[in-house]
Amino acid sequence: MILEVLEFGFMQRALIAGIAVAITSSVVGLFLVLRRNSLFGDALSHAAFGGIAIGLATNIYPLWTGLTLSILGAVGITKLRQSAKIPADATVAILLSSGLALGILLISLSGGFTLDLFSFLFGSIMVVSIEDTLAILAMTGIILSIIILLYRKLMYITFDEEQARVSGLPISKLNYLFIILASVAVIVSMRLVGILLVSSLLVIPNVTALLFNKGFKKTALISILISIFSVVMGIAISYVVNLAPAGTIVIVSTTMFLTVLAARHYSKKKQIVKKLEEARN
Repeated sequence: MILEVLEFGFMQRALIAGIAVAITSSVVGLFLVLRRNSLFGDALSHAAFGGIAIGLATNIYPLWTGLTLSILGAVGITKLRQSAKIPADATVAILLSSGLALGILLISLSGGFTLDLFSFLFGSIMVVSIEDTLAILAMTGIILSIIILLYRKLMYITFDEEQARVSGLPISKLNYLFIILASVAVIVSMRLVGILLVSSLLVIPNVTALLFNKGFKKTALISILISIFSVVMGIAISYVVNLAPAGTIVIVSTTMFLTVLAARHYSKKKQIVKKLEEARN
């Protein structure tokens, strides 16, 4: 099935872009999940939705307006949370609802949904161009390079922000930088699964990987592998069965999560039974 898919240029571009997105979303998503900010990616995507609506209404390239509004919204909300001591989940709700409301307002003013807007909402990986693929690869390279360069510092503030602050790390600057990276990752991921499903790509592979109870590096590797497998199989299955690629990718990822969860439950149950039998003997 995969070999047949690779015969077509548009499928080759879709797989290359999809794998790049899978790696980026897994790496950025792991930090979000560990920080208990799993819904932050969802909020960023909805803020980007408002920016994309602005771009479509003003004939500006929508991804740039989406990225701009996503970054501005994320930075503003983070600043508000730090200064006003507003709970993290409340700030996420504010960003999510505001971006969505702005997008809906502009759509209603412009006369309703367009084909371009639908491609951003539900993903359009099958029609990704060579230019789009190169842009996705470039942004993926930039995000991964920065994260690798600041890996230890990001790890430190993820697991113990207060101790990192005491040790002299520039916490605010690092948090703002990570927010920008997360915004770029969301914009990149939108080309694959769309605004409505971005958070699933950021969260599900990482939650699945965490079920293995490994260290950070092994968890990150497992998450990347799960994400890549979900994207490749999702694209291949969607092409063969004529389904929506975004939904298929998420379903594959969810199926893997449920499979690992069931296997873990069975393993624990088996261990309990074994211990009971040993106690009886």
